[in-house]
Amino acid sequence: MQLSSSVAAIVTGGASGLGLATTRALRARGVQVAIFDVNQAVGEAAAAEEGALFCNVDVTDEASLDSGFALARAAHGQERILVNCAGIGVAGKTARRDRQTGEITHFPLEAFARALQINLLGTFGSIAKSAAGMMALDPLPDGERGAIVNTASVAAEDGQMGQAAYSASKAGVIGMTLPIARDLASEGIRVNTILPGTFSTPMLYSAPQNVRDGLAAAVPFPKRLGEPSEYASLAIEMITNGYLNGEDIRLDGAIRMAPR
Repeated sequence: MQLSSSVAAIVTGGASGLGLATTRALRARGVQVAIFDVNQAVGEAAAAEEGALFCNVDVTDEASLDSGFALARAAHGQERILVNCAGIGVAGKTARRDRQTGEITHFPLEAFARALQINLLGTFGSIAKSAAGMMALDPLPDGERGAIVNTASVAAEDGQMGQAAYSASKAGVIGMTLPIARDLASEGIRVNTILPGTFSTPMLYSAPQNVRDGLAAAVPFPKRLGEPSEYASLAIEMITNGYLNGEDIRLDGAIRMAPR
């Protein structure tokens, strides 16, 4: 797919981190971008800075999603590109014993469900609604109607202690990539997923410097955190490379996460 001002895109979680970098990369190529995000203040600021449209959307709420798609399409027309970056990180052991008191507790089921709702259900809902819209488009000369990029995580394949909920939600994204690509193949819609490693995003900003330094040192090469622009570069390749379909690609500097 060739990128230009005649192409519309939606980026969920597009107000910060990986999503903002992708929004920026698409806008640099002239694409009309709508940012879906729950953080209105940050989203409006990002949209103003990048020349994008902000839509206040909760990807776990179907009515909110429908409203966002309607607003984006009214402004830019039917999107041919969807990039799913909306997500949360959650941590906590399945069950744990307090070293001081001996008290035994387990991971809250509500928190596990929340991770699935945002990271997995939110991704699927966005895909389903976007794909249904893309199917109404006339195909491009090569038969393509659209391209979808999802965000999983290396934690889906080698999650660390305390990452059961997060890993399960991201493994679900990987697990549905190929079936959805097959579902949509006859309509000329491609679906791929990126598995980022440790990236310099707001999710890590709150961690102490020594923690971030340790994560960077664990990367075989290059020994640093990934940059959001590097995620965006791969997302652009997945969108523009017409033969790339049904793939889950790690972007992690060859890291394999240790148990802790």
